[in-house]
Amino acid sequence: MSFKQLILGTALAGAVAVIALPNSASAEDSIYVPLFTYRTGAFAGSGAPIANGMADYLNMLNERDGGIGGVKLIVEECETGYDTKKGLECYESVKGKNPALVNPYSTGITLQLIPRAAVDKIPILSMAYGLSASADGNTFPWVFNPPSTYWDGASVFVKHAAQVEGGLDKLKGKKLGLVYLDAPYGKEPIPLLEQLAKDYGFELKLYPVPASEMQNQSALWLNVRRDRPDWIYLQGFGAMNPTAVKEAVKVSYPMDHLIGNWWAGGEDDARPSGAEAKGYISLDFNLVGQNFPVVQDILKHVVDKGKSQVSGRDRVGENLYNRGVLNSVIIAEGIRNAQTITGKKVVTGEDVRRGLESLNITAARLKELGMDGFAAPFRVSCSDHNGHHSVYLAQWDGTKWIKASDWIEPLKDKVIPLIDAAAKEYAASNAGWPKRTEACDKSS
Repeated sequence: MSFKQLILGTALAGAVAVIALPNSASAEDSIYVPLFTYRTGAFAGSGAPIANGMADYLNMLNERDGGIGGVKLIVEECETGYDTKKGLECYESVKGKNPALVNPYSTGITLQLIPRAAVDKIPILSMAYGLSASADGNTFPWVFNPPSTYWDGASVFVKHAAQVEGGLDKLKGKKLGLVYLDAPYGKEPIPLLEQLAKDYGFELKLYPVPASEMQNQSALWLNVRRDRPDWIYLQGFGAMNPTAVKEAVKVSYPMDHLIGNWWAGGEDDARPSGAEAKGYISLDFNLVGQNFPVVQDILKHVVDKGKSQVSGRDRVGENLYNRGVLNSVIIAEGIRNAQTITGKKVVTGEDVRRGLESLNITAARLKELGMDGFAAPFRVSCSDHNGHHSVYLAQWDGTKWIKASDWIEPLKDKVIPLIDAAAKEYAASNAGWPKRTEACDKSS
């Protein structure tokens, strides 16, 4: 598949509304943080907990600390329904408000915004989603996608399969399948998996799921039963995931050989199948649960005061909720770094770009944030806006997710050369793509 084919995809339709949750601070003495979210439509099962975690963490900083560095945050959601057209409308509605950054939460929206970031001087945070090649900070100085790319995730899937089989050389002659949403997001792992299939001699079977068929996958899984792939990687989202897990159960696919990416590991992805889904694995880079000081502070300052949209206190700390929290930690730390670098309290998108490029979330910093063990330490640099950090295997025990492995490094020797080549191809195929002129701060 060519790079141009990779980035083409049809937009997914969904209901749209704007949910504004501004604080009382005025624009002159506040920092504006727009969140693109989707609490409606076929992807709401994944989108709502992520949105809750993102908003609740930022609002907790307002309630507990008075914002960041003494400056209140104005947190505003714009509902996209995971629809690219509506996402672009959200962008147009926020770009004139001096946003600290944009947070598209959709690969399709991210792909459309990447060419605009440097022009509008608004950084893009696409945490572990979006365009894998945008990890190249020299080509994409305004785009950040830590802590891991989709290519890193797919490589960990292959690495895990190889470990179980007895080594990478034992993959020769095996069949590895990819069940994926037939949209830009779902197609992202394909170039990496195609390359690894050549390198290690396995056969790659592709099983696309059109957006209109997310809840009607019976025929696809009959094909899986016919083909008998040894391992399956699930790059799904929203309503597609619980359907895939249910169908895998129906065809008696071994659940511990079905590996979801980190967006296929929500409680609502496995819970509908309950005990029958026991053994299903999802990649992950944040821990699950409420047993972290940061989550307790969110409960105390936001949820228990009725200032959250979460549907129940017990949903706080679920996997995708905590994913949203981590996303907003990156936002907040980028803003905090920007304040330190510039000496300004009210920072702009240009400042926050520098702050994100100086991101270094150490184990000590995680502990200070009340997140000891919540995630692995990670950092970015001028040339590497991702870091290609480790993930772990979360496994469904029939009722909940448990940590089932140590942290696993991606196959960086395979991923990084592809990132470099894809970034060069992107720049070459977009006439006039600007060369980086942004200075690199010493700290990054």
